[in-house]
Amino acid sequence: MNLTPTQIQHLTRFKRPAKLLTGLDALVDGWTGRLRRLRQGLAELQRDAEKIDALAADWQSLPDGRLREKLHDFRVHFRREPEPDQEMVLQALAAIREAAGRQTGMRPYLVQLMGTLALHRGFLTEMATGEGKTLTAACAAVLAGWTRRPCHIVTVNDYLVERDAEWLGPLYRFAGVRVGCVTGPMDPEARRQGYAADVTYTTSKELLADFLRDRLRLGELQNPTRRLLRQLIHSRAQPAQGLVLRGLHTAIIDEADSVLIDEAVTPLIISIPRENPILHEAVMVAHEMAQRLQADQDYTVNWRYREIELTPQGRQRIETEGSRLPGFWRNQDRREELIKQALSARELFRPGKEYLVVDGKIMIVDEFTGRVMPNRTWREGMHQAIEAKENLPVSSPSETAARMSFQRFFRCFYRLCGMTGTAREAAAEFWQIYRLPLVTIPTNRPCIRQQLPDRIFLTEADKWEAIAETVASIHQTGRPLLVGTRSVTASEHLSQLLQARGLNHRVLNAARHQEEAQIIAEAGERGKITIATNMAGRGTDIKLAAGVAELGGLFVIATERHESGRVDRQLFGRAGRQGDPGTAQAFVSLEDELLRRFVPAPLKRAVQRMASTRTPGWEKAAAGLIRQAQYSAQRLAFHQRRGVLKTDTWLEEALSFTGLD
Repeated sequence: MNLTPTQIQHLTRFKRPAKLLTGLDALVDGWTGRLRRLRQGLAELQRDAEKIDALAADWQSLPDGRLREKLHDFRVHFRREPEPDQEMVLQALAAIREAAGRQTGMRPYLVQLMGTLALHRGFLTEMATGEGKTLTAACAAVLAGWTRRPCHIVTVNDYLVERDAEWLGPLYRFAGVRVGCVTGPMDPEARRQGYAADVTYTTSKELLADFLRDRLRLGELQNPTRRLLRQLIHSRAQPAQGLVLRGLHTAIIDEADSVLIDEAVTPLIISIPRENPILHEAVMVAHEMAQRLQADQDYTVNWRYREIELTPQGRQRIETEGSRLPGFWRNQDRREELIKQALSARELFRPGKEYLVVDGKIMIVDEFTGRVMPNRTWREGMHQAIEAKENLPVSSPSETAARMSFQRFFRCFYRLCGMTGTAREAAAEFWQIYRLPLVTIPTNRPCIRQQLPDRIFLTEADKWEAIAETVASIHQTGRPLLVGTRSVTASEHLSQLLQARGLNHRVLNAARHQEEAQIIAEAGERGKITIATNMAGRGTDIKLAAGVAELGGLFVIATERHESGRVDRQLFGRAGRQGDPGTAQAFVSLEDELLRRFVPAPLKRAVQRMASTRTPGWEKAAAGLIRQAQYSAQRLAFHQRRGVLKTDTWLEEALSFTGLD
């Protein structure tokens, strides 16, 4: 099919991101963001939601056929006028609300209408866990889908992509909106069909990867003027051949703090495998040499920055051994870099936490979701170093073909909005990077979850024993329990402790994810024990079975504090949804990774001495240590994201292949 230059322009359309402010301008802009949050218009949202609610009777009286006709009339109006007046939007949402109730069996509450309006107006919407964010986003997406401009609903994993597109499909089709989805295993043609829909569900990684692949297909014709000239000169030329996206316009980000903050620590890179037999040999030699080096004598581990530092003794040993190797090893910097990489693979990358070995291949585990990421590799030789460590065949290294940060990518959308249960801690960053003002939507029912004080232990062994005993004790009451862990290894360790006590339980982690939907559906039943990594903390509701509320509801246990307090809040939010009773508590030890990485060793030892002698006030001191560690971790992650942004800016200014000129 031949496309006109105008059609091709739409297929490749996106907004050029504005440069981020710096210095005094950034300071002033920060205050502007704070004022915007203070004047967030919550009262106006509630007033408009009540107007929509007042129209309910008019729409409830219509038969399905008449309601469908009215919705299609709205679609025609929005297609002709993508930015209609406020009254038209309120009328349309009243009709969408009625359609949602009939097609999904879930009629949006008043607070969900407020959330929909906030999304439509370009806010970052904070809604508590269990308040119905998925349906809220769908109602806003119908408005966007009616305009026929590309609308992408971005969530955190393929499971939620497929679930939400299927569950909400009847609502979209009833409203005259085409819905599609794009997941990792799809081929280019299936992706093209998914993106051709009015509303497309996908993940941030798939969307950005497809955007970059499309830019690579365009090559030097990324510039629209060049494309037009090429087509005028060569009438049969089709520069859009093979593109899967149809441009960028509206993005609704579900679990926005995960997508826009947590996952933005690293950029997305499209790589091309390149045969490199020299590197294959060097990786194996480096692995063998690293095996002979001793921790604290030849090298030290900087846990805070996850770096290996060689000691003078270690450098001397490497130089001595390297002098007997071929010329490739004569360069000191190259030699030491390879050895440090091999040591990093040994010390910092652990099976069951950072990766799994599946069918003889290294599978990276997503730190924030707990899921494996197929077809992803570490770059700059690290993947090969880990393969050597695990005695696996060393794969070919990759060469970077395209690179882009998530911060920059999401600023390419003309309209950006999002929602999450935990955003206020990063409100300033959302404004500074994405120009997203935060609005906090009240809960439909008051939250009565009981938040118990942290239990703090001297050693990890003491902590795990206490967790197992607590689980056994609460299980006897019949209350369901959800125990959150940070890694596959931790979840399997706790599973063994519970098995030893004869406690039946289910485990949900990256190694056991096939039954996720069933496990989550049953987690609120009487007497159920569920152990889960972070993957259960996003996009899923645990509904209480009959009689469980009378027992006290779901009991959530965090087996350690996360580097971001937002992740802790997400886990605790599994309990007490929609006014249900529930309890949450964290178990922490002074040997946890958070403290090991982000607390100075002398300070940690001082508190450990206080704990071992039960010095009065040691628990308060330990709690302060944990808060300080989380603050330090969040500051480091923020600076890492700033570093990614700076690299992006440098690449844009220095290199033309970014395709954003």
